[in-house]
Amino acid sequence: MSAPAPRPPSVDSLLGPGGALEEALPAYEHRPEQLQMARAVERAFSEGSYLLAEAGTGTGKTLAYLVPALLAGRKVVVSTATKTLQDQVFFKDLPLLSEKLGLRFEAAYLKGRGNYLCLHRYESFEKDPQFVSKEEAKQWPLLKKWVTQTETGDRAELDLPESFAAWSRLSTTSETCLGSRCSQYETCFVTRMRKRAEAADLLVVNHHLFFADLALRSSGKRTEGVLPFYDAVIFDEAHALEDAASSHFGCSVSNYRLEELSRDAVAALPAKDERHATLSALAQRVRSHSDALFLQAPRALGLSSQESTVALRPETMGKLSGALEQVREGLAALASFAGSEREPELAAIHRRAEEMAEQLTFLEKSESADHVYWAEARGKGLFLRANPIDVAKELRDRLYGALDTVVFTSATLAADGRFDFFARRMGMYDDEGQPVTRVRTLAVPSPFDFPRQSALYLPTHLPDPSAPGFIEAAAEEIIQLCEVTGGRAFVLFTSLRNMVRAYELTATRLPYQALLQGERPKQQLLDAFRQTPSVLFAAHSFWEGVDVPGDALSLVIIDRLPFASPGDPLVAARIRQIQARGEEPFDQYQLPQAALALRQGFGRLIRTQADRGIVAMLDRRIVTKGYGRVFLSSLPAAKRMEDTTELSRWFNGPVRPVPPVRSIR
Repeated sequence: MSAPAPRPPSVDSLLGPGGALEEALPAYEHRPEQLQMARAVERAFSEGSYLLAEAGTGTGKTLAYLVPALLAGRKVVVSTATKTLQDQVFFKDLPLLSEKLGLRFEAAYLKGRGNYLCLHRYESFEKDPQFVSKEEAKQWPLLKKWVTQTETGDRAELDLPESFAAWSRLSTTSETCLGSRCSQYETCFVTRMRKRAEAADLLVVNHHLFFADLALRSSGKRTEGVLPFYDAVIFDEAHALEDAASSHFGCSVSNYRLEELSRDAVAALPAKDERHATLSALAQRVRSHSDALFLQAPRALGLSSQESTVALRPETMGKLSGALEQVREGLAALASFAGSEREPELAAIHRRAEEMAEQLTFLEKSESADHVYWAEARGKGLFLRANPIDVAKELRDRLYGALDTVVFTSATLAADGRFDFFARRMGMYDDEGQPVTRVRTLAVPSPFDFPRQSALYLPTHLPDPSAPGFIEAAAEEIIQLCEVTGGRAFVLFTSLRNMVRAYELTATRLPYQALLQGERPKQQLLDAFRQTPSVLFAAHSFWEGVDVPGDALSLVIIDRLPFASPGDPLVAARIRQIQARGEEPFDQYQLPQAALALRQGFGRLIRTQADRGIVAMLDRRIVTKGYGRVFLSSLPAAKRMEDTTELSRWFNGPVRPVPPVRSIR
């Protein structure tokens, strides 16, 4: 009698109690929270539904969605907000499932086109390499040698400075790529990457690549994206989706973009070609009119050294109508000439010039009720932008209709214990409040013992954050708190101005290394922070996606509740849109968004079961205002304190032993 055929692997047999993962990894203990989430993801795949899964830190959520995704027998995209998590999924978690559990699959790691060498542009650059500095020129021999050896063309293989300016002329974007008409199409690194992706069962990407690709393929103009067709998507770090999607469903015209078009037009034909002089003259015409436009724009639009963003309105854009028309005429002439020729390089110039002319008209009118228009100054660049106010309709039109299975997961999806805010913002309900597809929700708690591991310090003696003297008082509080923990602190701010001012007031008085965001690259700051007791003053990107387990980080100080600035054009437009529906924007948008952002900041502290530390919120409104309840109920159940003496006793007192990881036997 023949032996029965082995049962195929399942979520329970791999992640359940006594399962394959426990057998393969002696140090691993079964996590009931992980299995609960894995079963929910498995159900979403089997029935074709959408899942909102909030999984607290430490639940093992990546394996909880990877295992059912790989067992589903479908082509799945996993999209993350940060490169750190993208690397973890591809280089740590997937090899674990392959090597330890014996799962058989093909996976591909994809980045945006700008990360890869463009062989066509490299050929042009090599004929006349130009660099902005002698330091950059020193990299050229190393880069040339690398080109002959690389299998991927990924700039990550090179130790190039982040600011290496020549890379923009050696790589391409969806706008500048010649596509299948390129002479190097078959040998192109992006083409090779896409072929690997077509053969893979699972693709690991980031949100910006995912939505750039989705915007391109759903635009109706061009269909060749980087990603092949897929059956399902898992969005990890899904709390960051709205901003990523919004930035790719709009349009932007900048002095940089027009300069690049002019430069590419000049390089599109060899100098000996009889048409080169005409093409160069047309390109120079675009460049000169562009320079004139962006020279006038700051004053006409009301941009100043204090204001880096300003809303665009028909009346303010009207002040630039003459300059805008000259740029459009220059673009039209360039497009007309390039469109009459056969070379793929000129066809690309024709398309780009026409698109920019159309977008300038859209920006000048600034009349679409479902878009927000604004100008942004960043470094030497000036950007004229238009983005959809609400990405809900865009997602329903572009994504949801084509997929029956989408999983959204993050440590922070629910505000005040409810998923309504996130589900509405993501378009899972129509204008009448009815679900557009089958939506299930799951909240899996963190296995961490927050009352034992963390304290939440809520002082009420500081001034209101909007009152004079707040940042000075906050600086004194920062010094006292750092004395409790011996430094080892993140001080997180909602504005760069407060960050810099607090650093100026405290850095020389702290007996620890003081680090300031922007003075070094992010990874260098984190490396320095981990090496010696430090205090890092940071904003924005350090609120999420940063992982510093262990004693190196024992204190997170937050200066104020992270309400989005109502002066931000996109935030202001969303507020107006909600008001127009007869709803209350503070309750429906501003408060839940801020609650989720605060949870992200809190989440920097406890990363393992051995971590222990303090989160200090210096904004008294969390205690004195009625809406503070929403923030407090959204945070983990840390031990709350209002006195630094009590806080010091708790932090420096005896530590109860770490309880064993819960296990079902």
